[in-house]
Amino acid sequence: MKKFLLGPIGILIGLVVIVAIWAISSYNGLVALDQKALSQWGQVENAYQRRADLIPNLVETVKGAAAFEKDTFTAVTEARAKVGQINLGSNPASDPEAFAKFQQAQDGLSSALSRLMVVVEKYPDLKATQNFRDLQVQLESTENRITVERMRFNETAQAFNTKRMSFPTVIIANFMGKRFLEKTYFKAQAGAETAPKVSFK
Repeated sequence: MKKFLLGPIGILIGLVVIVAIWAISSYNGLVALDQKALSQWGQVENAYQRRADLIPNLVETVKGAAAFEKDTFTAVTEARAKVGQINLGSNPASDPEAFAKFQQAQDGLSSALSRLMVVVEKYPDLKATQNFRDLQVQLESTENRITVERMRFNETAQAFNTKRMSFPTVIIANFMGKRFLEKTYFKAQAGAETAPKVSFK
């Protein structure tokens, strides 16, 4: 009788151990990918912060040559202030509403900066100054870096989301509640699919 009971108990213990190992492995895999996504999010924020830090110097440099373009300067300053007011929480990539507000504020700042650069085109003397050229190069470099960091974040978010939604890992993810919510992706700015119209009139 004891031998008969030991067989099923041994199998049951073996199954419990296998399920426990799988659950621990799935959980640890999600933690690793979640931390990688958070780290990459930090790089995105870092690139955006660098842009925000460049803006006051750029605005002051342009102001000196184009003092009467006040509407443009106000738009850039207000857009930068909106970016600084966004409260992202601890894991913004898992909060689609916070993520959308963040992206909307950043897109608004990009749009204001584009208008500032259009103003600069009217002032050839300003474009020729070394200080402005240095700031413009730094800003272009930062914009490129933002694009790269956003792409890398999307790749990291995709790896996390793929693992999170895969069976049977989705069971662990759902069991953990809000701990492993799906990550949101960066999307192109509204209207980015339409090529800008260039006029030399």
